[in-house]
Amino acid sequence: MKMVSKTDTGRRRRMNQDYVYTSETPVGKLPNLLILADGMGGHNAGDYASRYTVETIVRSVMGSSDHSPIAILQTAIQQANQAILEKSQTDIDLEGMGTTVVAATVFGNELYVANVGDSRLYIAGDAFLQVTKDHSFVQEMVRRGQISPENARSHPDRNIITRAVGGRQGVEIDFFEIELKAGDQILMCSDGLTDMVEDCEIFQTLKDRQDLDEAVGNLVDTANAYGGNDNITVILTEPFAGEVKLC
Repeated sequence: MKMVSKTDTGRRRRMNQDYVYTSETPVGKLPNLLILADGMGGHNAGDYASRYTVETIVRSVMGSSDHSPIAILQTAIQQANQAILEKSQTDIDLEGMGTTVVAATVFGNELYVANVGDSRLYIAGDAFLQVTKDHSFVQEMVRRGQISPENARSHPDRNIITRAVGGRQGVEIDFFEIELKAGDQILMCSDGLTDMVEDCEIFQTLKDRQDLDEAVGNLVDTANAYGGNDNITVILTEPFAGEVKLC
């Protein structure tokens, strides 16, 4: 397995409220762990929410006695949700904060994903598949057929999310289990990338790259070249990198 991550403030923001964690080695009972969070809230609240959420998830995973990846991630995100709610209720500077989170782990050929909000996870292989579903006001309109996916990209309310860690008690989490195959890559990103760069161009960048570092750098550079309206964070993983096939 090989993974590369990069986070960038972008061209319009003063602060980076994205936070990323990656480990190719075991974290608790998980053989590896990838987490991306995109915080929201005034002043330092968004920055605090994303960082504190990721740190809480990692601590929970490390201490979990569960063996199911889904159960481990579910408990960890629920604990993070409760921690963010408690902090926002006791510190006026953190009131109303929240964050997206997308977390993943690879067990053999299986990818397990947990998602809240509109940060995304894709599988890039023969095709480019968005695994996660955006929890956003605009994507709900797309799913109901009220606007087209093309119009959603420029809709003024596209950054309003309908689920967030810290949004309410008992946050609802989406879970996905995907069977991976040789050559697949896992792309995780905040909306600072996908609001700026269309999926077809992201996929082409991944196909054109020479290595993971180059691909990640090119994606961040392209988002900035197109305006860099938000923080940009990318994690790119080759789950089977370095494995030798036996005859």
